[in-house]
Amino acid sequence: MSGTGDKSYYWTGFRMGVPFLLVVMPFGLLFGVVATEAGFTSVQTMAFSSVVFAGAAQFAALQLMVDDAPILIVIATALAVNLRMAMYSASLAVWLGEAPLWKRALIAYVNVDQSYAVSINRYEDEPHLTLPQRIAFFFGAVTPVCPMWVVATGLGIWIGDTIPDWMALDFAVPICFLAIIAPMMRTLAHMIAAVTSILLALLFAGLPYNFGLLIAAVVAMMVGAQIELWMARRTDEVATP
Repeated sequence: MSGTGDKSYYWTGFRMGVPFLLVVMPFGLLFGVVATEAGFTSVQTMAFSSVVFAGAAQFAALQLMVDDAPILIVIATALAVNLRMAMYSASLAVWLGEAPLWKRALIAYVNVDQSYAVSINRYEDEPHLTLPQRIAFFFGAVTPVCPMWVVATGLGIWIGDTIPDWMALDFAVPICFLAIIAPMMRTLAHMIAAVTSILLALLFAGLPYNFGLLIAAVVAMMVGAQIELWMARRTDEVATP
């Protein structure tokens, strides 16, 4: 991020990341409140947000721990919820894979839904960007998001029960994911995978330990992958004289 152009893309990414604070802050506040109410100490709660660093997986794991679920179920659920990060990484590797190892490691640590969403859209819209510009944009996007997630968790611990019920902080969770996912629904495979996951999650909602979400996630990814393959074959057939 040394050149003037790189700095420009850093601040462009920063501006793209700032609006996500509207959902990241209440999301983090809610986790801080819920974790402390569940019996976690302040240190444990802060470590959860700064080490695990994955809001949806944190909530899923926390709920299962409160329900005294077996530890293997807790780990499997958290990994399944965060499986999307593996797909994010594979997608970003196309654009950032030539970065130095320490930068790739840092990118992997701070990569969250918000940073991935704005970064991959920018890379696809501007494929001519240099590697330093791509890296600068990515780190710009995460700068307002990631530190404030940890700060918001701390505020949730601190203010705790003083948050009035009418604020309904839990609205941040679905809104956050809708804001991220909606712009990424670009292909038929994306749409069918999303609909599949919704229908299966509702169908299996009664299963214990959130097994329904695991089933829905795995099947939806398989369906989406098959649709992508089918579309690729159709494109090849049309292109072949």
